[in-house]
Amino acid sequence: MKESIESLDAVLNHPALPANLRAIGEKVVNGQRITPEEGILLYEQGELGFLGALANYIRERKHGSYTYFNRNFHIEPTNLCVYSCKFCSYSRLIKQREDGWIMTEDEMLDMVKKYDNKPVTEVHLVGGVIPQMGLHFFASLIQKIKTHRPSLHVKAFTPVEYYYMFKKAKVSYREGLQILRAAGLDSIPGGGAEIFDEEVRSIICGDKCTAQEWLDIHETAHSMGIPSNATMLYGHIETYAHRIDHMNRLRNLQDKTGGFNCFIPLKFRAANNEMAHLGEVSVIEDLRNYAVARIYLDNFDHIKAYWPMIGRTTAQLSLSFGVDDIDGTVDDTTKIYSMAGSEEQNPSLTTRQIVDLIKAVGRHPIERDSVYNVLTDFGTTEPEAAIPEFISLPVINK
Repeated sequence: MKESIESLDAVLNHPALPANLRAIGEKVVNGQRITPEEGILLYEQGELGFLGALANYIRERKHGSYTYFNRNFHIEPTNLCVYSCKFCSYSRLIKQREDGWIMTEDEMLDMVKKYDNKPVTEVHLVGGVIPQMGLHFFASLIQKIKTHRPSLHVKAFTPVEYYYMFKKAKVSYREGLQILRAAGLDSIPGGGAEIFDEEVRSIICGDKCTAQEWLDIHETAHSMGIPSNATMLYGHIETYAHRIDHMNRLRNLQDKTGGFNCFIPLKFRAANNEMAHLGEVSVIEDLRNYAVARIYLDNFDHIKAYWPMIGRTTAQLSLSFGVDDIDGTVDDTTKIYSMAGSEEQNPSLTTRQIVDLIKAVGRHPIERDSVYNVLTDFGTTEPEAAIPEFISLPVINK
């Protein structure tokens, strides 16, 4: 922490630093919230070194060198979808069924059973939206997952999926979430947020739930004690003002509920979708975006870089630009970003690999659970000494 303070002092006192940026830096050091206008200014005028020093100061003030990960896997029930988002490389319309998949309940339960002798703590359940996979279908699935392995944390479904399944089942947000929580739902991922600006949203994903509906579903979940994550899709047709507006709406809701665990900037990947002509932003822009997010979202404890999307090297770099979490082991169970041309075509890391990746850049690896309780401190413990990759865990109805 001492080094980050000295680095920030040097940056803030540099004679070439504009007065308006110095004023923002001083506000951050004093624990004061920056305004939307100042957030836009950081994007427009803040150089990478300045943003990194400021974001790293905040990151280390909150977490020191601790860098979090968990042991998780994904289930993606289908890539068929009633919606047609222009940025999406993953989904296929129902009429394109020959290019897609639909998993049965038994197939999904078999995926869970595949991990019976592995120390995973979370299953991430999210996919396309189709009529036959509705509220009661998924309540049954979650209940069976929990019956089989009660300790497994179920993080499931975005508001895009919730909005559709609740409307089809003719229940309110609260009633639908109560049904799923009773079945075993533990938390909600952050997907489907994209960009909240209504004009941009109408262009890139105009047929799915609105920004306000996304926020309302998360607010309802928070009021019920169900935590969630938040995301932002960046690097397409949005402006810096749109990014700050998006984060400001999240910051306002977090002020109200305190229910968000973390914020995850998601990079637009250009392969195999209707927006491929836009190309992709640079790694420099990725790092600047992480940094501004860390500076702006002062009431979010954690900023996550999703390593299967940006690759291992950029994930390591992000740890000096405000990021304190790089997601989990994943084990090659997600296709959402590999189908869009991400660096990680077969995303999977062992615990040893993810610990070494974090240590290689001088950070302190911490295995967490899904709500950031510390499970194992790998800064002082070797992975093999703490818990092997393959162990026997109590399982019901194996």
